[in-house]
Amino acid sequence: MNFDEFIQNFVKNNMFDQANGLKLEVVVPGKIIYKLKVLPIHVSFSNLCHGGIIAGLMDSTLGLAALTAAFQEGRFCSTVEFKINYLNPAYLDDELEGVGEIDFKGKRLIVTTGSIQNVTQKNLSAKGLGTFNTYPMQKKK
Repeated sequence: MNFDEFIQNFVKNNMFDQANGLKLEVVVPGKIIYKLKVLPIHVSFSNLCHGGIIAGLMDSTLGLAALTAAFQEGRFCSTVEFKINYLNPAYLDDELEGVGEIDFKGKRLIVTTGSIQNVTQKNLSAKGLGTFNTYPMQKKK
């Protein structure tokens, strides 16, 4: 499977993204953009977006930056850890844009950084840092 087929397959089969309305754009392997409109199902109270939705968007943003790079080398990846700083709240109907890119790529580990910009409010909602372990696509069980 080539890279474009992999991305199409990923988007088609990623139920988390579909359920939450996340839209993926791969700029280049190792740099991605995720977009999300804050919907009523994302709101906790007072029209505020729940922090878990922001964390899910960040995890996806960090992880797909790593995964798109790992795939180029015939590898997949899994999250070792990620950290998030919540900076400004997001509200119902706000448009969020997560940008993730690689800071370090070793033999097995990839470190990515991400930011979630609130396009509607014109401010930064969150910053994140993630570490990912890569492994061969044909990983033994």
